[in-house]
Amino acid sequence: MRDTILQCAGIAGIAVSLIHGVLGETKVFAKATIQPESLRTLIRLVWQAGTVAWIGGAVLLIAAPSFGSESARHWIVITVIAIYTFAAAANAWWSRGRGFGWKALTAVVALAVAGY
Repeated sequence: MRDTILQCAGIAGIAVSLIHGVLGETKVFAKATIQPESLRTLIRLVWQAGTVAWIGGAVLLIAAPSFGSESARHWIVITVIAIYTFAAAANAWWSRGRGFGWKALTAVVALAVAGY
């Protein structure tokens, strides 16, 4: 059962990551005025680097049960929990608790903890 919960955390993590990437492109950067243009490109790439990193962590959560190593499972889950917890806290601070992002990230953390 805990393997299934951990894999659900990974699937939820991928969903949250993709939403993060799409909202960044369609809502944040569509309205942002950033000069010079090279700085705008850099900020967009850094934003999407977070998206890619979260997807990578989520894929590891999905794959962790198949590794057959409790040590690998332990470090994957602990690392992903730390990454998503930091992201959730930063998102909650930035949105002053009003956004949905920190709640979605916290749900991924809760699932990962439950599947640990």
